[in-house]
Amino acid sequence: ILDIGLPKMDGISVLESWRRAGRAMPVLMLTARDRWSDKVQGFDAGADDYVAKPFHLEEVLARIRALLRRSAGHAKSELNCGPVRLDTRTGRVTIDGNPVKLTSHEYRLLSYLMHHAGKCSSAASARSSASTSSRPCVASAISSPHPMRANSLALRLFLSATVWTVIILLVTGFVLSGLYRQAVERAFDRRLGVYLKTLIADIASPEIPNEKAGQTLGEPMFELPLSGWYWQVTRLDGSKVERHSSRSLWDSNLPRLEDMQVEQSSDGLRKSYAQGPEDQRLRLVERAIDLGDEGRFLVAVGGDAAEIDDEILAFDRALAVTFAVLAAVLLLTTMFQVRFGLAPLKRISESLAAIRSGGAERLEGTFPDEIAPLARETNALIEANREIVQRARTHVGNLAHALKTPLSVIVNEAASRDDGFATKVREQTAIMRDQVTRHLERARLAARFSSIGSVTEIAPVVTALARTMEKIHHDRGIAIDVEAPADIRFRGERQDLEEMVGNLVDNACKWARSRVSVEVLRDGAGGASGQPLVRLVIDDDGPGLSPPEREEAQEAHRGRRLDETKPGSGLGLSIVVELAHLYGGELSLGTAPIGGLRAELTLPAA
Repeated sequence: ILDIGLPKMDGISVLESWRRAGRAMPVLMLTARDRWSDKVQGFDAGADDYVAKPFHLEEVLARIRALLRRSAGHAKSELNCGPVRLDTRTGRVTIDGNPVKLTSHEYRLLSYLMHHAGKCSSAASARSSASTSSRPCVASAISSPHPMRANSLALRLFLSATVWTVIILLVTGFVLSGLYRQAVERAFDRRLGVYLKTLIADIASPEIPNEKAGQTLGEPMFELPLSGWYWQVTRLDGSKVERHSSRSLWDSNLPRLEDMQVEQSSDGLRKSYAQGPEDQRLRLVERAIDLGDEGRFLVAVGGDAAEIDDEILAFDRALAVTFAVLAAVLLLTTMFQVRFGLAPLKRISESLAAIRSGGAERLEGTFPDEIAPLARETNALIEANREIVQRARTHVGNLAHALKTPLSVIVNEAASRDDGFATKVREQTAIMRDQVTRHLERARLAARFSSIGSVTEIAPVVTALARTMEKIHHDRGIAIDVEAPADIRFRGERQDLEEMVGNLVDNACKWARSRVSVEVLRDGAGGASGQPLVRLVIDDDGPGLSPPEREEAQEAHRGRRLDETKPGSGLGLSIVVELAHLYGGELSLGTAPIGGLRAELTLPAA
């Protein structure tokens, strides 16, 4: 006989450690915790029977005798037969540790044979037993990649790198283009300088008359009219302006750079752009020379500046193409660097999504030194959240035990008397128990919902609850049919799902004549927000409720008790309504096709 409220380790933990150690003696849980979910927890831990306070000694003795008679049965929820292992609580079957998928009929038949291992069974009895169980469940996890959003850190890094890359390439392009222009102009000026020196040599030579100067240049362009290549020699010391020029200049004159305020260089040259004949843009080089008695002359040579412009334009085009290719390569490299550098953050994001969806419990893996503190703090926060929720649940359970035990003593003392005072004490004690149970449930629900979201497989929960409820109500022979597809999951905690479905199935079993049906359906249309939903439909073949009574049942969320004639606190529907509302779901009541009450629970699906 084991109590739950023990000083150092609770009775559930003690029982689980016994079962893990292979101790198969029958265990009867005797405690003040009388909620159906506490009973489910006790049975799942390996208890053979469960008695809540207050109790009659004769009932406890009768249950002990029954346990002793059944002591040859199975004490654990796991059945083993050679390499085959069947977990009757979760509905999973494995062979040598490898999971095996079975149909509903195959699972029920295997469960029957393993329960009767070593015994001869008729085909009729096997078929009969296999028709009253339910099927196991196999889960499937789905993860979806999250594309980079417009406001993502990766996009900000990529755009900033792109802007700086473009700015740097543009500045570099302008600098290189300017440097190349200077180089082309220097080369062009050297070419003009050669022509200028040749002209000066012709003028200074006594054998060559001034009018024949320039014939030794050897450049045909000086002979073609308006070719863009010109030379001109102007005598500066005569009373009359005397000019000699190339045939290409025709009857025009070259402008004087001195008159254009062009500075003279250290070698006596003036260089600049100027407008020539027919508004041609020219590059001019001129120099004044003094030949003594021969006179002073101004020698000027000009070339077509279009050659410089064409050369620079060709260079700029090649530079633009080169820089465009370079920019594309740099941007691709930047994109790779950003994705590679932010890969740990993406991994953290995916891990958090997995934690949120129930696929993981903490951030796993090795992270860079810059991100490792974030991962550690996140894991610490998750663990702290779980510890806070667990402590809250433990405190709530301890408080329930601490309050119910004294109340049970008061009730037992009042039961020994039959007067008005005792009747009043029993009445007020019942109210106190209901209020304590209600407010403890509110605290329990608040503690649960504050934890990080998870995903729960529905089929194993419904299967385990159905078997437990059949065990609790075995004296009435209630059969529970379950139809729960394996791929439907609830976005929430397993304990919350057990709380809601367990209350509804327990209520159905209390009122059913012989049959309860549980069906799980996927709502393909989804809710108003587009979130997928799952519907759990619980039917019974009891008396049901009339429309006015169903309307009255909607008062359950205000604590009104609907099942005054049945044992329990009467807060089951209130708990279901409050939990469903916390998850954005709802509970509706109707008429079941098999004649009793239909309870339809709508919850968010994963």
